[in-house]
Amino acid sequence: MTTNTERPTPTAPTAPNTPTTPLNFSRTTATAARVLRQLRHDPRSIALMILIPCVMLFLLRHVFDGSPRTFDSIGASLLGIFPLITMFLVTSIATLRERTSGTLERLLALPLGKGDLIAGYALAFGALAIVQSALATGLALWFLDLDVMGSPWLLLLVALLDALLGTALGLFVSAFAASEFQAVQFMPAVIFPQLLLCGLFTPRDTMHPALEAVSNVLPMSYAVDGMNEVLTHTDMTAEFIRDALIVAGCALLVLTLGAATLRRRTT
Repeated sequence: MTTNTERPTPTAPTAPNTPTTPLNFSRTTATAARVLRQLRHDPRSIALMILIPCVMLFLLRHVFDGSPRTFDSIGASLLGIFPLITMFLVTSIATLRERTSGTLERLLALPLGKGDLIAGYALAFGALAIVQSALATGLALWFLDLDVMGSPWLLLLVALLDALLGTALGLFVSAFAASEFQAVQFMPAVIFPQLLLCGLFTPRDTMHPALEAVSNVLPMSYAVDGMNEVLTHTDMTAEFIRDALIVAGCALLVLTLGAATLRRRTT
């Protein structure tokens, strides 16, 4: 008598180290600590992130030395734009360097999800953004005599949100660059259009309707609007709260997209 033995149906192999949760606090903080340790040995990147916005504000103040009102009108806006640009550059290049060196591929072979990695980077660079924004705001207000009607803390809040937005944009675009040179090339495509349409050079409501419509969906426009609210109002206005929430929401959205598009390595 013969018996039929059932063979088990083969199943697709699964990654043994795939995290079971999309985001883990300990893995995120461990990633942030590793990034900060690496940056500690890279003084040029630290100088770029922390000192360059202060240097740019210092130069801007003396460019308009004979016209302090002009410095007051654009200095507050640039207080948020300078940190955004520097964080975008440093974050995009640093993340790309992780991929091209093979570090990213080794990290994602561990129990480390893409969300953990992106959140860890955001946490590390966000800590530096706090220092950067605090130094730039303190320099502008107490040494360069930037005259604002609102609270300095609101000015610092918008500067910090702008720096975090720059971090998020840098993490996002690094997924589409194959080299550090390509990462820098994303700056004209991502930053310059926002710089031209954010209302820094001319009010947005005086632009061509098509350009105004485009500016209404760019996060830098609301960063500049938020700075202008602090510049011209003594109290926290509803418009300021709206602008701050939009910038923060855009940063979170871009971080989410960055985690979704993150690749293990550059081919």
